[in-house]
Formats: sequence, C-alpha cells, structure tokens
Amino acid sequence: MTAMNIEFSNLRQAENIVDSLLELKTTIEQRLNLKQAGGRKRIQLNNNMVMRICFLTGLSLRTPRDMKAVEAVALSKSSQRIVPSFFTKNDLGKIYAPLLKLRYAKCNVNWEEQATLSRIVAYEILLGRDWLMEENHLEECLMAQYGTRKKTYKIPRLNISIGTYEGDMDATLDLNGRDVNNTQILIAGTTGSGKTNLLALLASRLRQETVDTNYPVNFLLFDYKGEFSDPKNRAWLNYLEVDETAILDPMQHPLPFTPFRDFSHSSINEVNLYSTELASALTALDNTKISANMSNRLSEAIMDAYQQTGYRPFSLQRLLNCYQARQKDAEIMDSISSVLSQMVRGNIFAEQDSTSLVDNSFIVKLDSYPKEGVLAKAIVYFMISKLNSIYEQLPPQATSEECVELRHFTIIDEAHYMLGFDNRPLRNLIAVGRNKGMSIILATQSMDSYRSKYFDFYTNAQYPLIMKQQTINDSVLRDLYGLSQREMQNLRQDIAALGKGELLIKNQDAYLLGMGKKWKKISVARLI
Repeated sequence: MTAMNIEFSNLRQAENIVDSLLELKTTIEQRLNLKQAGGRKRIQLNNNMVMRICFLTGLSLRTPRDMKAVEAVALSKSSQRIVPSFFTKNDLGKIYAPLLKLRYAKCNVNWEEQATLSRIVAYEILLGRDWLMEENHLEECLMAQYGTRKKTYKIPRLNISIGTYEGDMDATLDLNGRDVNNTQILIAGTTGSGKTNLLALLASRLRQETVDTNYPVNFLLFDYKGEFSDPKNRAWLNYLEVDETAILDPMQHPLPFTPFRDFSHSSINEVNLYSTELASALTALDNTKISANMSNRLSEAIMDAYQQTGYRPFSLQRLLNCYQARQKDAEIMDSISSVLSQMVRGNIFAEQDSTSLVDNSFIVKLDSYPKEGVLAKAIVYFMISKLNSIYEQLPPQATSEECVELRHFTIIDEAHYMLGFDNRPLRNLIAVGRNKGMSIILATQSMDSYRSKYFDFYTNAQYPLIMKQQTINDSVLRDLYGLSQREMQNLRQDIAALGKGELLIKNQDAYLLGMGKKWKKISVARLI
C-alpha cells in the first residue's frame, strides 16, 4: 500500500483528549494574548486546532516509535470521532500519510485497521503535546513564521454521532442533508434522565465539527439551571469551543443587545405592525389580564418612543415614560406599567448592540431569576425576537450537492416556561430558520409541553427524542408514531424501562414502510 492510500475517516479520538490538552491550550492562549494590542478581541483556540498543532509536532519528532506504547492508548469510550476538517484543513492531509509511513517504517502496521490508525493518530497528538509542554519548546514554535494558505469553503456534513443503538451500532442525527426537512430537536425527559448531558453533547458535536471551517455553527443557550455557567463546570466550556467570555449574566451586566428593532430605513407601516406585535408580546409576558385599552395605549407608546429617536432603538425607560405619559394618571401602576418597571429596574438590556448575536456563541445565565417571572421570560423572548430580525436580513443558507449550511442553534433547557403562552418569536424562528440555516433545540420534562393551543412543536420537529418520563401522553405518542393499541402498550413499556442517558427516537424506515418497530433506543454517549 502506498502512503497516500491511508484512509483518514471515521477515526476515534483518544479518551478524554480534550481535557488532556487543556493545559497546553490555555498556555498557548496566554502567550498569544500577551502579544495582543489593547482593545483587540481575545484569541481563543479551538480544540481541533490544538489537536492539529500537537499532531504536526508529534509527526515532526524523529524519536523511534514503539507499537506497544501505541496500543496502550485508550480510545474514546463514547466512540467520539475526529472531525473530517482535522485532516482536510489547509490541505495538510497530503503530508500526514507520508509522515506516518516514515515514522512507522520499522513497525508492523496494518494501515487499513481503523482502531490501529486511531491509536497512532492519538499517540502522535499526545507525543506532540508532551514535547510542547517541555521547557522552551512551545516558545520556539510560537516564534516560527508560517505562510498563509488558501481557505477551503466546503460546507461541513453534519451527520453527528450521539451514541449507539442496541448492538453497538453508531447512532447519528442527520442535521443538514439535502433531504432533511428541518433540524428542530425536541427533548422530553424528567429530572435525572440525562437531558443536560444530551444538550452538551449536541452542542459539542456541532461546534467541534464546524468551528474549524468557514461555516461555524454558533449557539445561544439559555441556562435556566445555571449548570453551564457554574464556575465548578468551567471545563464544560472547552467542549463547546467557548471560554468564560461567552457567559452573559444580566444580573451583573446588561445584555449587550437592545431588544428593539432599528426602523430608521423602514416604512411607517412596518413600524406600526411591529408596535402592535411588540405590545402583544409585552402583555403576554405577564399572566395578568390586560384590557384592550391598555394594549392599544402600549402600542401607541411604542410609536411615540420610535418617533422620539428617529425610529432607532430606544431604552426601556423611554418606553415606560411614553406609556405613563398616555395614562390619565401616571402614578397609577397598572399591569403594563408594572411589567415595564420590572424590566427597567432589572436593567437587563443595553440601549444598543455592542456585539453580534449570530456571529458569536453565548450562554445566558438565568438561574438567579424566578423561572416563571417577567424578567426571565423577557430575556428569552426578546433575544429570540432579536434573532428573528437578524435572520430576516440574512441571505438563504449556502447549499452543496449533499448538504446545506447551518448557521446557528437556539438551545432552551426548561423550555416549558416559554411554551405556555403565545410565543410568536419562537414560532417565527422555526418558520424563518428553515431556509436561513437556523435551528432550535428545546428540552422539557414532559411531552405535553410541546403541544398547546398556540402551536404544535411536535409536527414541526425533525427529531423528537423521548427520555425517561413521569407521565406518558398517549395522544402525543399516537400522533408521533401512528401506533396500534398493541404497539402503544409496547412503547409505553419501553419508555418506562429507559434508564439515565437512554432515549427513544422514531425509526423512520419502519414508519414509512408501515412495518417493523417504529422506534429505536439510543444509549447516549457520556460527555459531562
């Protein structure tokens, strides 16, 4: 076999490789950021880049290779793969195979055996890591000058692995194939079912597959339980290819976005329509009944605020002032004044955008707020509304012969708090996102949360994932799977038997053929 015939595909990572490279990653970032001029964005390396640096470093070392040491390398127990861009980035794949053949020329290697090749690649990464962590070696590498290469623009194929089916077969979710209707993912599972690990795994796979390409998938994660923003769980951020700057805590600082749209170059009709919709949104955030007069007054106050700013975004304080100016008695605190006053006192939004909501990834810390309170709902509602306005201005997603571009995922754990009222931005985001590369991942404790008088999320979701349930809704299951009474009984038994980290997914082939078991069980890979 010639050197160029080595097949670098579907290779497994070393066990805990991300954690084992964290010290080196942090050290490189610290050295690079010391050289940054004031005001420039902090340099953050992605995990693929650090692995590639170590791999190339390892291959450059002429020390003799020992296959016993290679065979001792432990591969990922969750079968986590090395992403394709690891080998294709900057066309470096052309030098990997010859160098591997050179370094292992005196070893008896079956290059066609994936487990062996996986261990060799992992060994070279770890070899490079150890060398770089030795005194002065890292400084030598950072002083070297490299020429730039032409970037590649291939859309990454996102058929992501989340675990295994029964029989140890790889379980994947196809998120951007040309024949995939949408990429909405719904997760229903009670406390302790493994939802948090599944959310982290999905986000991690998406980021690691794309962050090293020209089509990175960013995310906006609403952290109701505070787990992802907990200092004790800072290691989780490394799996998501972000650092602490991604965490936004509106209790400490206003979110760096305005909740209001810019209409400085729009028609008055657009402003009128938006004012009516925004008034409906603000009244929906509170459970108190609001009269038609109050709603109309709020809509008019929104128009007043826009006129005062030349139809540019305004502050919540300005909106409150405009609303109270239209009241007969401004000192009377009606329901709308109460909602606006809470938002003003909470100081949750900035008066203008200072960063891009789409071009970056963010984790919004919400555990300090009452989950059903006005402020938590307002934060989620208006940030999703902001995403809507951004996506409406974007061109359609890029496409290739086999897949389409994904740009962004909105991830809401404890999503039932945002599904119990007329949440138009969330519905619009699902509709708009289908041809703009936008997707959502929603997680709740019960299947019932996804179906209300306002919207049926199940009918719009490509992947409803059912984990351990306290209560089982037969009508939802019948609609999802089209089951007979006997099949329903079997499905209920399978749901009841699910353990932590297990889920059921629709068996599309059996569903379309009308024969065979219409669901399959997946054991989710453990990440956190």
